[in-house]
Amino acid sequence: MTMGVAKTNAVRLLESLAIPFELRAYEVDPDDLSAESVAAKINFPLEQTFKTLVARGDRHGVCLAVIPGHAALDLKALARASGDRAIDTVSLKDVLPLTGYIRGGVTALACKKEYPVFLDEFAQIYDRISVSAGARGLQILLNPDDYRRAVNATFAPISKDKD
Repeated sequence: MTMGVAKTNAVRLLESLAIPFELRAYEVDPDDLSAESVAAKINFPLEQTFKTLVARGDRHGVCLAVIPGHAALDLKALARASGDRAIDTVSLKDVLPLTGYIRGGVTALACKKEYPVFLDEFAQIYDRISVSAGARGLQILLNPDDYRRAVNATFAPISKDKD
């Protein structure tokens, strides 16, 4: 645990599950909340820095998609994984009411409500991945299997190369 950093609900959840993790704080630029910027600031590989996106399907409603920072969300693949016919990301104005988190701080850890979580299968090839700690300026590094267990995620091929 990093000294001088406020505990988030995500951190409390991991501690309650006795899951080992590392926190990395970084300076927030509200004009650049990109995964590329975050990865550079925490000195961690972009492909291991995962971003959490909120989506809504036509059959099963809201879910979270956790994909590598260098990739884009494959909506057709997410629809297949979630059992929906069609799915799309939610508008930015809906993110906070649905998750309890603001853009740049969204995480599946200790989300406002338990939603199905789909973690891109590429997470499995790494010893550690980085996800938001539930606040801008704070990332959690942990083992992807521990993360999957903490959020009850399903591994699925849900990312694609950015256009």
